[in-house]
Amino acid sequence: KHLVDEAFLRRIPYKINAADPTEAMFRQMFGIFAPKLGFPDVDREALDYLVDRHYRSVNRPFRCCQPRDLLLQVRNYCVYNELPLTLKPEYFDVAAGNYFAVM
Repeated sequence: KHLVDEAFLRRIPYKINAADPTEAMFRQMFGIFAPKLGFPDVDREALDYLVDRHYRSVNRPFRCCQPRDLLLQVRNYCVYNELPLTLKPEYFDVAAGNYFAVM
């Protein structure tokens, strides 16, 4: 609403308020999307690291699209570097660095 004018908003016929997920919901989404993207499991320690390092420490809110997007970043990193599809803290560092980078 603050970034666009009224004419732009009129062109979007349906506006849906997507509330931010709780941390529990955010973590649950990783469990839902990881197998769909080919990850055998979600490493709890790696996910704890992601939440602590890239969310809590920088006061970043959780968004519903981020679990899928970050998993895609990790997946693409693994495929490109011919690594097994696993979730490791260092892979989340790469993913978060790409995803949250400000140009």
